[in-house]
Amino acid sequence: MTTATSTPAPHAALSMRAAVGLVAEREITSRVRSKSFIISTAILVIIVAAGIIISNLVAGNGSTTSVAAIGPVAESLETIDSIEVEAVASASEAERLVRDGEVDAAVLPIEGSVAGEAALEIVALDDAPDLLVQVLSVQPEVRLLQEAPVDEGLAFLIAFAFGIVFFTAAITFGGTIAQSVVEEKQTRIVEILLTAVPARALLAGKVVGNSALALGQIVLIAVTAALSLMLTGQDVLLSDLGPAAIWFIVFFAVGFVLLAAMFAASASLVSRMEDTGTVLQPVTWLVMLPYFLIIFFNDNELIVGIMSYVPFSSPVGMPTRIFLEQAQWWEPFVSLVVLAASAVLIVGIGARIYENSLLRTGGRVKLGEALKG
Repeated sequence: MTTATSTPAPHAALSMRAAVGLVAEREITSRVRSKSFIISTAILVIIVAAGIIISNLVAGNGSTTSVAAIGPVAESLETIDSIEVEAVASASEAERLVRDGEVDAAVLPIEGSVAGEAALEIVALDDAPDLLVQVLSVQPEVRLLQEAPVDEGLAFLIAFAFGIVFFTAAITFGGTIAQSVVEEKQTRIVEILLTAVPARALLAGKVVGNSALALGQIVLIAVTAALSLMLTGQDVLLSDLGPAAIWFIVFFAVGFVLLAAMFAASASLVSRMEDTGTVLQPVTWLVMLPYFLIIFFNDNELIVGIMSYVPFSSPVGMPTRIFLEQAQWWEPFVSLVVLAASAVLIVGIGARIYENSLLRTGGRVKLGEALKG
């Protein structure tokens, strides 16, 4: 059974904007001063940087082929990755290095040909290195009728990264909002707060404050990833990923507002921390939906296309399609409008639930009662 108390009359001294700013500032400062928040953010940044650096080291840690070569031949081979060239003065010196095991092979002009042209021979002890044979083989010209698709492994990793970042941030900061709402109800601090600010300003301040924190953390992760890619020389991947990452930040900023309102409204239905799991379960599933869809259907263009327009999954689906170059230039804008309109609608419904449930203590408030007021 729930007990309803009358809503305290807020002071008229504060405007709505000032009240929202006051609550948002309180939310931000209380979180920033928390050691757990600082430590968790530092760990996230370290994981992102370490993951990119280690993966680059592992990818670039392949075996190199040491080659002895003469003059122009040595100069032409020095531009090839995974080949370490040792310039020598004569063919006999190159053969000596091969026999002594100091190099894997030697590349020499065939006697009677001009050095540096195609007439070359590989001199090896008992087996010619496959990489060297492949590099020096005559390759036919290739003409593609359409651009090659993004590597499937890389596409999965990018989609997975978007999904896990969205999932982690939404659950972490959404849970913080829910915990704050229930604690204020359970300790009846909310009754004091409502004497200073109206209920809608209290909700808006919580959403704005935690959205700012979540967005700041996402931007910090994006900057860390960009710097790590630059430091490891992966400029090509950074240029390909840049537009998708920018759109992800934009979609996350709008999408989290929607989810934050749902977390706060759901938490306002209960007065005990033990009951939050039940009321937050539907919202949690909506957050987990993009994550699971990416895991199981990341290579399905139809599913990802649908995800890019559904409000709860578009912050992951649309940036993934942008990275894969599957979206037309206008699609992100249409999807963002759908997401923003959904956020306005959900925030309005959430504000009504929050306002009508905030002062009801005791048992769980039924959703229908909260909507009716």
